[in-house]
Amino acid sequence: MTKTVATIPIQENDAVYYSGQMRLGPLSAGQNTVTFNPGNGGPLNTTLISDYDSAFNYVTDTGNFDIHILADSTDPPTSANKVPADQFYVSDPTNNSVFFSPNAAAGEYIFLQLKTQAVEDNYGSYRYTSLDDVINNFLLTYVGEGKTLLRIKRTDVLFHARRAMQELSYDTLPSAKSIEATVPPSLSIPIPRDYVNYVKISYVDENGVLCVIYPLNGLSGNPTDLSIDDSNGVPLQSSFGNNILAEQSLTEEAWAKANLSNLSGSRFQQSNINDVPWFRQAYGQRYGLNPELSQTNGYFSINERLGSITFSSNLSGRLLNVDYISDGLSLDLNSLVPKMVEDALYSVIMSMMVMPRRDVDPGTKAFWKRDAYVKTRNAKIRLSNLKLDEIVQVFRGQSKWIKY
Repeated sequence: MTKTVATIPIQENDAVYYSGQMRLGPLSAGQNTVTFNPGNGGPLNTTLISDYDSAFNYVTDTGNFDIHILADSTDPPTSANKVPADQFYVSDPTNNSVFFSPNAAAGEYIFLQLKTQAVEDNYGSYRYTSLDDVINNFLLTYVGEGKTLLRIKRTDVLFHARRAMQELSYDTLPSAKSIEATVPPSLSIPIPRDYVNYVKISYVDENGVLCVIYPLNGLSGNPTDLSIDDSNGVPLQSSFGNNILAEQSLTEEAWAKANLSNLSGSRFQQSNINDVPWFRQAYGQRYGLNPELSQTNGYFSINERLGSITFSSNLSGRLLNVDYISDGLSLDLNSLVPKMVEDALYSVIMSMMVMPRRDVDPGTKAFWKRDAYVKTRNAKIRLSNLKLDEIVQVFRGQSKWIKY
């Protein structure tokens, strides 16, 4: 899951980091604004979001915190002292300032409680830096008098930073994301909005084990053009001269009704499989079967026409786990970069920026291209996450006898 956090030094105390809680006070009489970015217990690494705006209009359902007004510093937060969501809003998102109503009495305290999702998003956030910070650091380090680039526009850096982020996401960054969904009766789910390519699609069995679902690979198909033909096979046109299109593919309709046991060879479904008659009718049924069809987990395909992932009929109602690759830019400048590849990202940006420039000599271009390659390779090694104990555990199976 991608997290939206600010990249700052560790300044949160344990209550803020582990529980998402901050207690501020005592408040002054009539005080109605407080900033959850103080030195005692802060700053807060999470940008606060309220359900209501400054006009107290309901604008979102993604609010990530609650506040309580406490009589003194020892009072616990309860439902009785909780401030309703329509009586506070974030007045300054940059500094996490919150306006609340009614005004506080002298000596009262305000208690912030992040919601569960916001607390979990904050866990492990120190490992990342935002793309916006990368751009700012690049401009500070590489652009200016006596530096590699004398003058450069921020928009140019932004373009190349996005491109570098995309390229690194495909084979270097841990950009695989995962969603959980249930296969509906229509046997298709929409492609995730930041989808680039799939990694693995599985269904979850009763024990929570992932069972791999395999791609169709030509077994059936998803036509991209559904023109209706006449008896001579010529597409029919409307009065406006456009081809008349069918609403549903006949190929997809037939596949949705397919009995997969006819493909896997499991045609005989009998309880008493140890009797002689069962074995006689099963003789030779698997002879010549293609190995890629010798599975009963089901199939999926990427339907480009509908922008969806479609599944075979035996997966209806199954719980899915879809692992896919994102380009890492779903949150734009708030997209996060692991700090272990930050240096590689700088080099890739620099390499992309000097390549089209005519005022940069070929030797300098070759240097930055080589530098980007080396640092990208180092980033892959850093993120490979290979552990010696895990490798040893796998190789302990080398003494097993393989029987044919």
